[in-house]
Amino acid sequence: MPLSPTHVTHLATADTARAARVLNDIRSATLSGRPAPIAPRPVIEESWTRMLRGGVDPDHDFRSGLLAPEEVQRRRESTPLRHVLPVLREGLLSVADVAHHIMVVADEDGRVLWREGSSPVLRKADGTGFELGADWREDVVGTNGIGTPVVVRRPVQVFASEHFVRSQTSWTCTGAPIKDPRDGRLIGVVDVSGPLDTMHPATLAWVDSVAKLAESRLRELHLTTLERLRAVAAPVLARLSGRALVVDRDGWTAAVTGMPYPNRIALPKSLSPGRRWLPALGLCALEPLAGGWLIRAADEPEPQGVTRIVLDLAQPRRWTVTVSGGAGTWSHELSPRHAELLYLLALHRSGRSAAGLAEDIFGDPGRTVTVRAEMSRVRRYLGAFLEHRPYRFCEDAEVEVLLPGRPGDLLPHSTAPAVLGARAGAETE
Repeated sequence: MPLSPTHVTHLATADTARAARVLNDIRSATLSGRPAPIAPRPVIEESWTRMLRGGVDPDHDFRSGLLAPEEVQRRRESTPLRHVLPVLREGLLSVADVAHHIMVVADEDGRVLWREGSSPVLRKADGTGFELGADWREDVVGTNGIGTPVVVRRPVQVFASEHFVRSQTSWTCTGAPIKDPRDGRLIGVVDVSGPLDTMHPATLAWVDSVAKLAESRLRELHLTTLERLRAVAAPVLARLSGRALVVDRDGWTAAVTGMPYPNRIALPKSLSPGRRWLPALGLCALEPLAGGWLIRAADEPEPQGVTRIVLDLAQPRRWTVTVSGGAGTWSHELSPRHAELLYLLALHRSGRSAAGLAEDIFGDPGRTVTVRAEMSRVRRYLGAFLEHRPYRFCEDAEVEVLLPGRPGDLLPHSTAPAVLGARAGAETE
């Protein structure tokens, strides 16, 4: 029976040497432009296409420097991943160590924050740059079990020569994204890596199931925190009249009085007690509570003055929108999809319909349900600064877009037709 891409991955469990040869032949032929004996698996072929388009060198391992130990520690202390390390260790490490694997946990930027498991494999990992603080983004080191799940937002197994960069082809890696269960935002990746002869196709389901257990644990922690805050809030809100609510430090609502129950309130990154302008409520008085904030709406008119909205797309994967006006300045970090949508609205100040945005993003004007859902999330933090029917920035706002120095760095992982067209147009100017 002729081999298929799926058969090759299963072949690795029975005949490692043959599987390695077949995968190497596929890689060599595909990267040299010759017909391959078997087509690469779709997830691998799509990744290789991104690498070739992005100029990653398959024969030389160029990578950015390691993070300083102090920065690794800072990231460990600030990431929600720290709360689910026991779940990941319990679900993966006992098997990984016996099977000569290592477990690696990276943040949403692809930076390695923890790695544990088989000592011989850890020493081997040192030789390939698989170290604490290393940058394993796909556009830096090619197709791999950390960077590729970050891009595609789903579990990926990369067997041997399915790695794009030659120095990694003796490894097989299986990574699964871990998402914030509150809003679906990617917070990191857990990966199990080791020699080809120790891996199995079923590893993909195993790692993914443990990642989902970690997400369930985060959901439990969130609900427990809100319940604890709700107990603190109840007597406070009972003494107040008017509109007020209590939220946790990330803006998730625990309790309200005098107003409908919002799921979440967009808070400024840097928050302090006092009077602040919040898009959803207007001018508010903020007071700290144990584990959160008491927010009392002042029910006063919006401060007058020119509103300035700055969409910062200059930094890779650190996109923000900053609003400045009479009530001060606040910023919000953007997901890749929200960065795309706001960039397109900045290009089209007269506005875009849901069908227009669907065509811009997906090349399909029929996908309006997805667009409306995303725009509803955007309006939770931009509030009155974003109008609809059609979707557009408010007319009296000054909108500025900060772009990267090279056109190709504009939203580099975006496949939206309108963004690709904007990149191409900028490159020909």
